[in-house]
Amino acid sequence: MHQRKVALVTGGTRGIGKAIAHKLADQGCDLVINYLRNRTAARETAAELEAKGVRVHLVKTNVAETNKLKDMFSEIEQEFGRLDFFVSNAASGVLRPIMELEESHWDWTMNINSRAFLFCAQEAARVMAKNGGGKMVALSSLGAQFVIPNYTSVGVSKAALEAITRYLAIELAPQNIIVNAVSGGAVDTDALKHFPNREDILADAVGRTPAGRMVTPEDLANAVMFLLSDEASMIRGQTIIVDGGISILA
Repeated sequence: MHQRKVALVTGGTRGIGKAIAHKLADQGCDLVINYLRNRTAARETAAELEAKGVRVHLVKTNVAETNKLKDMFSEIEQEFGRLDFFVSNAASGVLRPIMELEESHWDWTMNINSRAFLFCAQEAARVMAKNGGGKMVALSSLGAQFVIPNYTSVGVSKAALEAITRYLAIELAPQNIIVNAVSGGAVDTDALKHFPNREDILADAVGRTPAGRMVTPEDLANAVMFLLSDEASMIRGQTIIVDGGISILA
């Protein structure tokens, strides 16, 4: 019997992560959905995905706590015996001007956005290698390359994530593990509500995006799905930008 593919999506209960989980379920993937806080949202998301006929396993873990990651991946192996796709989507960050950043803000943001990707990828690679390989995609943002007000800690953490993507892609290639990233322009998700200048960001994004509309979670999920497909197997270590063209304006 053909075994279904298994995907882990961190931060998969809302926003972009949830859109990706739905697209994976539509393709018949069983899912491991990691979340940090909101058990109710996690259960609601699981029920929606299970209605599509796939198995869903919820794991409550703070991916910034490296000592908890081995347990999460052991649980995945116990439940499914394999892992084919890993989508590193969980993210957080402190939004402040650079002169107001404190050490705790820096550590919190770097640990969730970049360190977690590295150490999750190590564990994911070990499981994938037992089954002949797999694919990983990390979610980044334009702040990795461009200056966005109040975004220093997040932008730097995403730049690190993109660099980790390149290093992983080369080092894991012999194990048939493909690693890439998807970077998005401003997307109106719950995360954007934490920005003090949210309304300005949204108005600016709509007004300046050559495509004439905002980027949606589905736009980013489509790019992730392409990178997880066999058609993208020769794309390695790249960050694909999905922003309607806004970042190439002078």
